[in-house]
Amino acid sequence: MAAAERGARMMGQMNGRGIARLIAATLILHLVLVQPNHPDALSWGALLLFPLELPVLIFALLALGAGRAGRVFRWGVTVALSVIVVLKAADFVSFTALSRGFNPVSDLALVDAFVRLLVGAIGPFLAVLVCVAALVGIVLLAIAIWWATGVWARVSVPRAVTRVSGGLAVVAAVIAAAEIGQAMRVWALPVTPPGAAFTARVGVERVIMVRDTLRELRAFRSAMADDPYRGRADLLDRIDRDVVVIFVESYGRASLDTPLYADLHRGTLARYQALLEEAGLTLRSGILSAPTRGGQSWLSHATFANGLWINDQIRYGAALSSGREGLFHHAAQNGFQTAVVMPQITLDWPEVERMGFQTVLVAEDLGYEGLPFNWVTMPDQFTLAALDRLVRDGAEDPLFVQVALASSHAPWVPVPQVLPWDAIGDGQIYNEVAMSGDPPEVVWRDRDRVRAQYRLAVDYSLRSVMEYALLHADDPPLLLVIGDHQAAEFVALDDRPDVPIHVIGPARLVDPLAEIAPTGGLLPGDDVPVIPMDRLRDILLNVYTTQPIQGVAE
Repeated sequence: MAAAERGARMMGQMNGRGIARLIAATLILHLVLVQPNHPDALSWGALLLFPLELPVLIFALLALGAGRAGRVFRWGVTVALSVIVVLKAADFVSFTALSRGFNPVSDLALVDAFVRLLVGAIGPFLAVLVCVAALVGIVLLAIAIWWATGVWARVSVPRAVTRVSGGLAVVAAVIAAAEIGQAMRVWALPVTPPGAAFTARVGVERVIMVRDTLRELRAFRSAMADDPYRGRADLLDRIDRDVVVIFVESYGRASLDTPLYADLHRGTLARYQALLEEAGLTLRSGILSAPTRGGQSWLSHATFANGLWINDQIRYGAALSSGREGLFHHAAQNGFQTAVVMPQITLDWPEVERMGFQTVLVAEDLGYEGLPFNWVTMPDQFTLAALDRLVRDGAEDPLFVQVALASSHAPWVPVPQVLPWDAIGDGQIYNEVAMSGDPPEVVWRDRDRVRAQYRLAVDYSLRSVMEYALLHADDPPLLLVIGDHQAAEFVALDDRPDVPIHVIGPARLVDPLAEIAPTGGLLPGDDVPVIPMDRLRDILLNVYTTQPIQGVAE
């Protein structure tokens, strides 16, 4: 085809429907490339971003045309862009819920947890609709990208224009790569490019993330093999009573520092501090840094028990499969009966066999006959009553128990009231309040209402725990009350990973933990050092052992 003929054909396509198709195809590629991956970037202004990848794609499609090379290129672009769009959507959800980006290596296991949380929040019917809509949306997206790239690939241009387009595609790719390097602080450019290669950068960052995750996993496995306490039979000999470790769901530093929550939660802690001290108990408090925010409580549980920083599913799985002896293994080998009480476990939980617990009580074991509080299976006070009824009452050996409370887990509606202990019974007393108020799908349309419910739910959990401490003040166990993580950032209004720890019991067992709980009482000082949660295991093993291993917990 002569150059003049190609030019005439090209001009013909530039009229009428041809121009409209090119505009529509360009708009689709533009929207895909400027899709934000963070809630803070979701604005109309994001549409004005010029994606540097767009000229790369258009010039490359013009240069390659509709032949075999062009089709291969379009397949690659369609697959790559579809995958990155899904990753950016996963980022958006992860930043909203967990205050961090999505890790394609370690976070795939969260998809199942997310779906179950969705079912609990909006019901199974709407949850299925959301999932089906998401899958259909991905397919339609891929079809749209394939069509858009095809429109540009089928534009017939003179051979000279083809060669020029190829050169321009290379130049545009170099500019995009330069901008990516500057955005990732690999180098600094003398001039600022007229846009951003955001989508390509997300792809590059994910490749680097996968590489770094695998490298960190190798280092983590090496650390797991180094355990100086392994096989010791003289650990924890200074403890002469039950130890109860209570994780309070979504209880973070926001309860102490965010004004919306601090006025209520600090008041509750101050009031119970007076009551518990009057009852003869010693109290100390501090601040820990947790390995997760917004969710994944099990990572905090595993970090505490294993003495290793376990902040993703890869490390969690590696720790479980390593054979490493956690705190509860050591307790079981040194005269304690170990148990775990998990009211939110409703499915098979085979991994618990490797955690060192001799008694495992999940939701169906706790005897709750009342109605659930949406996704939350039962109120915290019932869980603590079940702890006494099923584990502590009549136990012959001292216990080392972990309890993970759930009332302060999303969706935080409705919130029960603290009851007299002898009124709890089988839990049916909660039925009326469990059916009260607006459902989550109504409350969660308004973030202010979500925060108000969170405020009340955490307060209920704190009061339940402190009432439990008062109930046993005459013969107190050693209580370690730990926030598992901060709530999601849009709820906590605090981006720090910090959580409180309270130690409650007899003075001779509480005071030695001044390193992790420096402040007397239930209100940690504003300037206390933040202790990483992975140090707790070694500190506990050393403090309560007559012959500690020097230097390990430092």
